[in-house]
Amino acid sequence: MNIFNFIIKTITTFFYAGYLPFIPGTFASIAAIFLFYFVKDNNFIYILLTLTLIALGFLLSGRAEKIFNKKDAGCIVIDEVSGMLLSLIFIPYDIKLVILAFILFRILDALKPFPLDRLQSLTGSIGIMSDDIVAGLYTNIILQVALRLVSFKTS
Repeated sequence: MNIFNFIIKTITTFFYAGYLPFIPGTFASIAAIFLFYFVKDNNFIYILLTLTLIALGFLLSGRAEKIFNKKDAGCIVIDEVSGMLLSLIFIPYDIKLVILAFILFRILDALKPFPLDRLQSLTGSIGIMSDDIVAGLYTNIILQVALRLVSFKTS
């Protein structure tokens, strides 16, 4: 294996979390929560990390698909990491909110409500990344609305 394929595999499997024998996407989402925990106090670093992983996912996951010779191979989990990080962006750190974000993100990723179902059928990196990015955005919107409703009721 050449060095470029090794780098692509390492990044897109999120440092081999994607090789876990069962539910690798769920474990990748948990890995994203650990990243969130370590950088949550610095919005600039958090946003930069999230955008970098999204960009890397779009740049490399299509190539990884060709390396693994399988459409949206289960071991490609950079999409779940990116989506989970996006679901927590601008959310205050509270373990209950983190757990709720995790549950919502995994449900949306599994059920694939419109347009996630159509996005996943796209080819290459766009098909791999876009459904998880939108699931992360949906999760974040739900949490932002819920936070404002709770805040409005307590004011």
